[in-house]
Amino acid sequence: MSRIYNTFEVLKSEKKKAFISYIMAGDSSYEKSLEILKGLPGAGVDIIELGLPFTDPMADGPTIQLAGQRALAHGMTVRKTLKMVKSFRILNDDTPIVLMGYYNPIYSYGVDDFLKDAKNAGVDGLIVVDLPPEEDEELCIPAAKFDINFIRLATPTTNSKRLPKVLSNTSGFVYYVSITGITGAASAKSGNVGPEVQTIKKSTNLPIVVGFGVTTPEAAFEIASVADGVVVGSAIVDMVGKQKSVKEILEFVKSLTDGAHKA
Repeated sequence: MSRIYNTFEVLKSEKKKAFISYIMAGDSSYEKSLEILKGLPGAGVDIIELGLPFTDPMADGPTIQLAGQRALAHGMTVRKTLKMVKSFRILNDDTPIVLMGYYNPIYSYGVDDFLKDAKNAGVDGLIVVDLPPEEDEELCIPAAKFDINFIRLATPTTNSKRLPKVLSNTSGFVYYVSITGITGAASAKSGNVGPEVQTIKKSTNLPIVVGFGVTTPEAAFEIASVADGVVVGSAIVDMVGKQKSVKEILEFVKSLTDGAHKA
């Protein structure tokens, strides 16, 4: 079975929720982001989302947009992102890595070549925010042939008519975006999120994780208690942007994972 499936099964047996962290590949520098990447499992992270830098990240707020710009300014590419994953896999063959980004850089790379190289590097899943289910033939279905999970976003505006389409070829887990808008823009509230998660659960057996708007250990605990896992991105990326040390960043991540794992 896949690393993502195994991770959720282990967590379930331990009665724990998943903590998923997001960082932008190449932010600050290739070396520093690789050092952070390698340190995340030790800080308690269960699954890693690694951002693919792109020039026009429409779903991202200022924090992640700036991270992408910093990464691109340091010469970060899709190829170098896959090289990062490969370096990580030398030390860690258990923690799943999900690449998150937009279709254009993958399309430019060549879909088949990208999937082959991603698989060889040790990538477990993809979140491609600008590919709707109507375009599954582009990447989602080819990814399945390489045993790479294609993870879809559901949002507060995903109605009961739309949901089956969103879930149709989704695998790994479902990423519920807790607030409408861009990343890092507002705070998620468990009272709003809980009922939505339960509604999605009626239509799928996949784990449901919640992201967007989680910035503190308390919020990580609160959201993890009504879902199968919680994602934190902007709050971590913000620390990278402020040039905090790798040690400080990983200590902050540890405080978030502790919050989520108490749920």
